Amino acid sequence: MNNRTAKRKWQYAILLCVLVIGGITIGRSFESSSVVLKKGDVPPEFSLMGVDDKEYKLSDYKGKAIVINFWGTFCPPCVKEMPEFQRQSEKWKDEPFKILAINLSEDMIAVSNFVSRYNLDFTILRDQNRKIERLYKLKSYPTTFFVKPDGKIMDIFVGGMTEEDIDVRIRKLLGK
Repeated sequence: MNNRTAKRKWQYAILLCVLVIGGITIGRSFESSSVVLKKGDVPPEFSLMGVDDKEYKLSDYKGKAIVINFWGTFCPPCVKEMPEFQRQSEKWKDEPFKILAINLSEDMIAVSNFVSRYNLDFTILRDQNRKIERLYKLKSYPTTFFVKPDGKIMDIFVGGMTEEDIDVRIRKLLGK
């Protein structure tokens, strides 16, 4: 075996090791990101800008019942829910309760027009680049998290909800 053949074998061996180590590393990164939030978990902290150009943090609502709704104007069930969330926001306005509706990376004009058209006055946040969507490991829309005042998730609802679905969960959050 000449020197050139031996060198080539070492190169292949090194390449094989790099590919195996890289494959293992990539596989483990998918493993850790597949952990989905569930009832009893504490939702991850976030900081987002609202359509009112103010910054909002999840921790600002510590001790309150919170509904976190991920939505988009492109999603028919999301669109249907928004007036229902508005009515719930008005109904529970005197309670330690807040609705945070997180839009999924749409442009400001589309979101502002939607908010105006439906006269929404609860907190609408913008998840630019879908960073929070990935953090919460969403698979479909709408997805709504009901968070108790102790900061733990009481329920997670994937898909469109009726106003009754929303009301029942908010009553439970507030102990009513």
